[in-house]
Amino acid sequence: MQIIKVKNTYLVFLFLVLMSFISCGNKKKPLAKKEISSKTSKIITGANQTDLYLPLLKGKNIAVVANQTSIIQHKNGYTHLVDSLLKHQINIKTVFSPEHGFRGKADAGEHIANGIDTKTGLPLISLYGKNKKPSAVQLKDIDIVLFDIQDVGVRFYTYISTLHYVMEACAEQNIRIIVLDRPNPNGHYIDGPVLEKAHTSFVGMHAVPIVYGMTIGEYAQMIQGEKWLNAEKKCDLAIIPLKNYTHKSKYKLPIKPSPNLPNAKAINLYPSLCLFEGTQVSCGRGTDKQFQIFGAPFLAKGNYPFSFTPMPNNGAKYPKFKEEKCNGKDLRNTTYLAEFKLDYLINAYTNSPNKIGFFNKFFTRLAGTEKLQAQIIAGKLAKEIKVSWQEDLNRFKKVRSKYLLYN
Repeated sequence: MQIIKVKNTYLVFLFLVLMSFISCGNKKKPLAKKEISSKTSKIITGANQTDLYLPLLKGKNIAVVANQTSIIQHKNGYTHLVDSLLKHQINIKTVFSPEHGFRGKADAGEHIANGIDTKTGLPLISLYGKNKKPSAVQLKDIDIVLFDIQDVGVRFYTYISTLHYVMEACAEQNIRIIVLDRPNPNGHYIDGPVLEKAHTSFVGMHAVPIVYGMTIGEYAQMIQGEKWLNAEKKCDLAIIPLKNYTHKSKYKLPIKPSPNLPNAKAINLYPSLCLFEGTQVSCGRGTDKQFQIFGAPFLAKGNYPFSFTPMPNNGAKYPKFKEEKCNGKDLRNTTYLAEFKLDYLINAYTNSPNKIGFFNKFFTRLAGTEKLQAQIIAGKLAKEIKVSWQEDLNRFKKVRSKYLLYN
């Protein structure tokens, strides 16, 4: 597939549909073959398709938005995108880094300072903290911004907020942005409450559900197409799309996307467990089972037989309930989720002896609505609560459909 240059995403969508029709000829049999191919062929990321984007970068001043997941895989392992670009004599002027930093080692929410990458000598500019959006000075003399970060398909995972601000800055400074697309490990379903505008923050900037079922390239098209950028102009956006990927594809990330998402199980459970960050319950930070367990000292051992004791570690210098024994549940052997599961949260609230202090202010920002907390307090069942989301989810699915690049 060639580069997708996005100026009118609706026309791009129609073009893709038309090309699919032309290439198929017979509608039923070729589509069946395509589906089989997508499931059996190796997924090729945008970054790995160097022949599509290196010619665009030659002779240009480049800024790269990257972290530890920005890699080009090969049979002997992988090479970081920045190292590969330098090897090909691409003129990188600046590297912008998201939450957790360029090497992906900082705690969630930890301030990231600007600096110099010790390996390459390139200047590093943090896009987390006070400076979330590249400034005109930081983008001076830049011709192209190359964005390559592995997302996990969850609204409060801040890399899509970084994407928004980078796109907005590029639109304001008339700079082209190229997104190297990557698979979404939670791209197989759509679920959760849709964010309400009143609760917009860096952990939720757009009217999307908690799990939105799009790759970061598709999401970039939606940001642009829905006019969510606070800019007079659209940005000059191009996507290097994936090969052999569908939204049903299971994809195991070669590198953990952040310090507290160590494996596929944690990534799959993350949407359902992260709301515990807005409560008095731990979701395993300070252990080696982050987002695969949850618990608290006040939960009764009779109902929660699993126990763990959080201790400072990489990604959690000051974990909740440091050095305190927590009673909870171990979810490492649960089945692969294809839904946003509320039962864990509801059960913990029901069994909490201190319901008044169970939620904190961060909960509503994560949920994107005040309604969820109110529904849980009112004793609503998970099934009832999910029914209340359906109208908003159906509206979102219609919006989403305009920007999909993959089945």
